[in-house]
Amino acid sequence: MPAREPSRVLSLVLAALGGALAWAAFPDLGWWGTAYLAVAALFLAMRRDSARWNALLGLVWGLVFFLPHIAWADYAVGPVPWVALSVLEAGFVALFGAAWSWARRGNAVWRSAGLQTVVFVVLWVAVEELRSAWPFGGFPWGRLAFSQADSPVLAYASWGGAPLLSLLTATIGVSLALGLLAARRLAVGSTALRVGAALAVVVGGLLVPLPSGAEAGRLVVGAVQGNVPTPGLDAFAQQREVLHNHAVGTHALLEQVEPGELDLVLWPENGTDVDPQVDADAADEIDAAAQAVGAPMLVGTVEYPESGGRYNTAVLWEPAQGVVATYSKQHPAPFAEYIPLRSLVRPFSSAVDLVRNDMLPGTKVGLVPLESERLGRVVGIGDVICFEVAYDQLPRDAVRAGAELLVVQTNNASFGYTAESTQQLAMSRVRAVEHGRATVQISTVGVSGVIQPNGVVSGRTGLFTAEQLVASLPLRESLTLASRLGAWPAWVVDALALCVVVTGTAGARRLRRGERPDGVG
Repeated sequence: MPAREPSRVLSLVLAALGGALAWAAFPDLGWWGTAYLAVAALFLAMRRDSARWNALLGLVWGLVFFLPHIAWADYAVGPVPWVALSVLEAGFVALFGAAWSWARRGNAVWRSAGLQTVVFVVLWVAVEELRSAWPFGGFPWGRLAFSQADSPVLAYASWGGAPLLSLLTATIGVSLALGLLAARRLAVGSTALRVGAALAVVVGGLLVPLPSGAEAGRLVVGAVQGNVPTPGLDAFAQQREVLHNHAVGTHALLEQVEPGELDLVLWPENGTDVDPQVDADAADEIDAAAQAVGAPMLVGTVEYPESGGRYNTAVLWEPAQGVVATYSKQHPAPFAEYIPLRSLVRPFSSAVDLVRNDMLPGTKVGLVPLESERLGRVVGIGDVICFEVAYDQLPRDAVRAGAELLVVQTNNASFGYTAESTQQLAMSRVRAVEHGRATVQISTVGVSGVIQPNGVVSGRTGLFTAEQLVASLPLRESLTLASRLGAWPAWVVDALALCVVVTGTAGARRLRRGERPDGVG
């Protein structure tokens, strides 16, 4: 029997509350359990048969969530781009609300708790996938999966990656909502079943095996967080000083290790914005640091091709030899590293003029071959740069190409003392579990971290500090189920979402409006 639909005022309150609960689930608060309540609140709010109304509720939920969640965009580029991006992302939640209405109209969804759950969560994940790919390559920030880095549910990422993690998070939320509706009807059995199912998913994560031991030896790595003169967009105005800070930090590693004990030293994205391949002074300073520690260094820098533009590049620097391998960022951030539709956007924000030289996309998978003298072989280093960690394909491609550990080089200086860096660390933890790889997130200013293949953070720095991390990392070659499946889980979800919307819309045409459901539950 359909449940009584809530009043419009209550629906709006539930939607706004859900957005706030979603925000609390992510760092810096990191109250991961509130992600389930956020989905439950949205499900309870969207019980009217009105695509327009549910779209409005989705917009409210999305705005209350995204505006504080990506407040770092306001710090970095100002209020207009921040609000515009928040509205765009909230628009996808609005689309979800409309799709939920369309999908259930001509189907028997409202008569089955199981169907309600499946359709709701499938549509949610499909919309997450859509906004992660479109427009301009998408913006995956704020996916439910990235709220679960401290949750037992994180372990499921090794089975189906971020899509499965989001799907299970949403499933728990819908189950709790259905349990509440059953409790209101005094249906004790149904209440226990639905709440028990939600708890079973959470507790079940503790039973998922996450092998973390070394399969191909260990790599001793030093990571250098050099810091910058000042937070904000002008942090790299003094490029030589930033380079020098990281060189000094490299020498400081010798307080923890002897020369030659490290297999690799990691610098962050923009560790030097002076290209050592064309600047002799930069090359000399980097090589002196590399020779002092007696180890190759993966250095974040910038390349300027003669044809114009620039590349965000990592170079592998061998002592006394120079660059032996490179990786260039494949997914530059739109409106931050390059400006689409520049002439159309400029009237709304002068911040576009801060990017005078558009960044070009790299074309090679992020696999850097490290010739390890101690191990007597080539070790595959999987490299992703900054926001690339949010995109499923890029770290997966690196692992499937042979990466035995992952490195996330990032520059968080432009975001000040916001939660951007800790949100990114949560993403890195998801990737570590998803692919069963030790992962190092190294930032110019923090937060940097050493992550074990099971997602545990074994070392972490502060924000806007000069620190160094040293870790012996397990090298792994086997592929998790998630790595093997690749994009298939997302494709299956997308296909199911399309099917339920199409069949629901087609079925609705056969129903008179008075025969449509008043609510679900």
